[in-house]
Amino acid sequence: MSAEQRAASTDPFLAADGPIPSNDRARAAYSKRNLWSGILFGIGLVAFIDEAVFHQLLHWHHFYDLSTTEVGLVSDGFFHAVSWFATIAGLFLLADLRRRGAFWPLRWWGGVLLGAGAFQLYDGVIQHKVLGIHQIRYVPDLIVYDLAWGILAVLLLVVGGILTVRTRHSRIPVG
Repeated sequence: MSAEQRAASTDPFLAADGPIPSNDRARAAYSKRNLWSGILFGIGLVAFIDEAVFHQLLHWHHFYDLSTTEVGLVSDGFFHAVSWFATIAGLFLLADLRRRGAFWPLRWWGGVLLGAGAFQLYDGVIQHKVLGIHQIRYVPDLIVYDLAWGILAVLLLVVGGILTVRTRHSRIPVG
């Protein structure tokens, strides 16, 4: 079959320069799963870092600071459990992608950064400001902490968005 015939063929897995490798077809078919695996892992990873660093090591806040310390510790436990469910779900999807030969590292990392940035932005805006269930740190001037938190969230979202857009339109037909 000539290159012109392959290009005009109705077979979606024949390209002008020959057959599309099967791992590229799998990546295209499981593009959303790569993204969601990364998003879940990113949410879980950043939530774990938040819990370990700000709640446990630095003792800056608990997940819920509007009650007693005991309630705050219990809320930390629930927060930690939910974050690990997200992490494990993301890793199960990742294992499935690898088993299928469909793991797309660049798209997955885009998802990780989007998930991390989304969690960071949600935490900083909704939990810290709208609901007021805790602050980053209890000091007289929060603006430095709030700005750092928000800027980091935006940077994670922008870089994750760039990676996701770069991998969004595959030239590989899924057919």
